[in-house]
Amino acid sequence: MRVRSHRGVTPERAVPKTGRSIGTFLSAAALLTVSHTGAFAQDVCQRYAQGSTIREPENLYSSNGVLEVNLTYQTVPDDYGIALFCFMNSDGAQSPTLHVRPGDTLIINLTNLVPEGQGKMPAMPEMDMAKAGEGGCGALNMTDASVNMHFHGTNTPPTCHEDEVIHTIVNSNETFRYELHIPKNEPPGLYWYHPHIHGISNTAVQGGATGAIVVEGIENVNPAVAGMAQRILVVRDTLPRNPGHGPRKRPRIAQGGRIVQKEGGWDLLVNYIPIGGPAYVPAVLEMKPGEKQFWRVANTSAITMLDLNLIYDGKQQPLEIIGLDGVPLGSQSGTGQGKSITRTSILMPPASRAEFIVTGPSSEVKNAVLMTRTVDTGPAGDNDPQRPLFTIKTSSAGAKPSDFTRVPAVSGPPLGKRFADLADAKPTGARKLFFSEDDNYLYITVDGKTPKPYAMDDPPAIVTRQGAVEDWVIENRSDEVHEFHIHQIHFLLKARNGTALPPHDQQILDTVNVPYWTGTGPYPNVTLRMDFRGPDVGDFVYHCHILDHEDNGMMAIIRVLPAEQGAATTSKEPAAVEPKQRLAEQKK
Repeated sequence: MRVRSHRGVTPERAVPKTGRSIGTFLSAAALLTVSHTGAFAQDVCQRYAQGSTIREPENLYSSNGVLEVNLTYQTVPDDYGIALFCFMNSDGAQSPTLHVRPGDTLIINLTNLVPEGQGKMPAMPEMDMAKAGEGGCGALNMTDASVNMHFHGTNTPPTCHEDEVIHTIVNSNETFRYELHIPKNEPPGLYWYHPHIHGISNTAVQGGATGAIVVEGIENVNPAVAGMAQRILVVRDTLPRNPGHGPRKRPRIAQGGRIVQKEGGWDLLVNYIPIGGPAYVPAVLEMKPGEKQFWRVANTSAITMLDLNLIYDGKQQPLEIIGLDGVPLGSQSGTGQGKSITRTSILMPPASRAEFIVTGPSSEVKNAVLMTRTVDTGPAGDNDPQRPLFTIKTSSAGAKPSDFTRVPAVSGPPLGKRFADLADAKPTGARKLFFSEDDNYLYITVDGKTPKPYAMDDPPAIVTRQGAVEDWVIENRSDEVHEFHIHQIHFLLKARNGTALPPHDQQILDTVNVPYWTGTGPYPNVTLRMDFRGPDVGDFVYHCHILDHEDNGMMAIIRVLPAEQGAATTSKEPAAVEPKQRLAEQKK
């Protein structure tokens, strides 16, 4: 057996099993069960009742260097007619946490069981994807039911059947095999997976089709977490509901060709437990009084920014941060041993991850809650109000053994440093990019070029070479926040608004917040040191990870060409290679 799962983590339910026909799967998608406190509301793309106790997602572990999983992509309407989407394991569990080790192979056999005609494709330019290269990578053209998978934060190749999202399309009733090779020097930490079909990524992710990936070994980098109880906490956002008052219309304001939410706030979920307005009933997390736990939080929301605060009887508690965006702090220089920093709040843009140690409340504490506080996203931004995520309930027994796992004991020294001494590396080039908007589209543009929305057949906006280390300044020229994310690599956050950050705040990330412009003064900006020294070459994308923004054009392609033998690395743009030729070469 290649797959070993941590059982006993989800309630029993009638679910489709391996070997049933596609028709059986689709029939099961329409089954609804009676909702009870702590039970799922339906069998496909399940949701717990509000106020439920947080349960661990199903955990699947690699064995002998391989984790192979059969996932189906499914949909079902909820009680308010809103489409839910999810990846389901062959045993009926949704969005399992995938545990791999550096050097492992992750195989996912993905079958798309979403029927066409769901009516979820917005009006977008250039919505057809052409096959690229001999045989292409999946289907010829996308539909409203198309799916693919992005393995967010992993430093894996942008090639067909690995982490390639530009040309990979899996349509209804089709099966596609992913074979992802985790680098031997991949930092141990928290990553995640989600659909990345341009134009409908926001709908799929807000529908709930997200899950966590854990690259094991963090205890060898930072022994402080060894043996500690760990909680995998996956935060999602969704269209607003108003339980008890019938269907609730999403508050909207139209701007040209796009629709954005301007009032209220998106509902949130923690491990599929809804925290919806107007009451915002929090979930419940169980632990022992004063117990230290390692919380591994992924903000897999499509749109919502989080500002995490742990409050005991009105007082902020310290959060000892061990890792951000999959990289243990302090692990990429010196001995490779991790460090920690302590904060009382953690700002988490969509797609970011934070891993931190908390100390549970004493038995005298009357009210312990993890909340997200109000985030100012700008005049045109979405409303991110203060909301509780979960309350902490203490008892001498603590959580059920099935509701958490433990970090292993230290088993060896840290592995190689993926981003070794990036802060001290000599830049080989520099660029400026900027976010901007108009009434129809949103853009990310290389300074000096004309803004245009992303289209499927775009040539690369940036061409560089493997081995380059570049300093990029990312400006925000709009009146709402944006979140810069790039696939395949990480970067070092060096400065904000031209001012160097203190060394302890210069962290290696894959997603960063760029605040909105007030309309006067300099444009807000961040300075990032981009690391192209790894083995990944080919075409991949960078974009705003507020997915409504990405779907509406705020994305572009970068091409990394192989390093020239015997030549000094430079960021000068060499002759472009056509996309079809590029993918054909990758498939040889």
